[in-house]
Amino acid sequence: MSLKTKQNLFIPIVWVCSCILLTIKSVAADKPLTLVLHWVPQAQFAGYYVALEKEIYLKYGLDIKIKAGGPNVSVNDCVTSGSAEFGTYFLLNATKLVAQGVPLVNIAQLSRRSALILVAKKSSGIFKPEDMNGRKIGIYQEEFSDIPLAFIKNNNLNVNIIPIATGIHIFLHGGTDVTNVMWYNEYHTILNCGYNADELSTFYMSDYGFNVPEDGIYCLRSIYDAHPEVCERFVEATMEGWLYAFQHSSEALDIVIKEMKAVHIPANLAHQQWMLARMQDIILPDGGYEFSTFLSEETYEMTGRILLKNASIGKLPAYDQFYIPVGKYAEK
Repeated sequence: MSLKTKQNLFIPIVWVCSCILLTIKSVAADKPLTLVLHWVPQAQFAGYYVALEKEIYLKYGLDIKIKAGGPNVSVNDCVTSGSAEFGTYFLLNATKLVAQGVPLVNIAQLSRRSALILVAKKSSGIFKPEDMNGRKIGIYQEEFSDIPLAFIKNNNLNVNIIPIATGIHIFLHGGTDVTNVMWYNEYHTILNCGYNADELSTFYMSDYGFNVPEDGIYCLRSIYDAHPEVCERFVEATMEGWLYAFQHSSEALDIVIKEMKAVHIPANLAHQQWMLARMQDIILPDGGYEFSTFLSEETYEMTGRILLKNASIGKLPAYDQFYIPVGKYAEK
């Protein structure tokens, strides 16, 4: 091969390599990235909206778009199709998906404790788990069902399970004796409907051996493998957004309510205040502002045992297949 031929071959090789490097740089720094949330705008997601509104993502060199979730939006479809680089999932739901072969990885476990509660009216005579025998229990489907079902099995309860889609109306009108709710959301709605806390029996799943945290940030393994530094900046910018939201709650709520109104979601300031305060309790259960996005192997294996016992999965994926510690907040 002549020197000229070698030179002619070298030029396109250099050009291709340069294009690959430019593409990686473009994806990492310039390309708009999308985060899809697993429900409609509300204070449950305040940190993300604050990080966007206050240009914290931009400070970290990221152009982020937020896609609101809801009953007609599948986070998993968005993430696996590539229309969103990042998504929020419940830990239980993500574990089931990975067990089914979806190549997701958890890059930040935001919630540190479970927010799931079973609630009954004391007037119904329910004060302890065994009082639920023979009663009707309303259970939200999909990611909300595994822990209540495990609670029922663990307490050897014989109950009539009523599948519910959303809301508390069936419970309020006596269609169910017990219902599952989230501490930051539907529980407060029950209080707003006229019930005092001392009129309700509350069974926090975290007190019954089912302290499985919910909200985390996920992406495809291929996204992380190609752009670990982008994932790190995204997680750290998000946590800075949460810090700002907790330290400037009035401003954060204004931002959230603006997002709610933009998509015509009813916005109740008192309810959103409650939600943001409870999210602080869930993300920072020890008080202070020492954030952690670390998912312990113990918590992951507890999650797996619940799913295996419910036959929701056949095998628990390896811990290091499921979770990647990303950024400074992932230290043990």
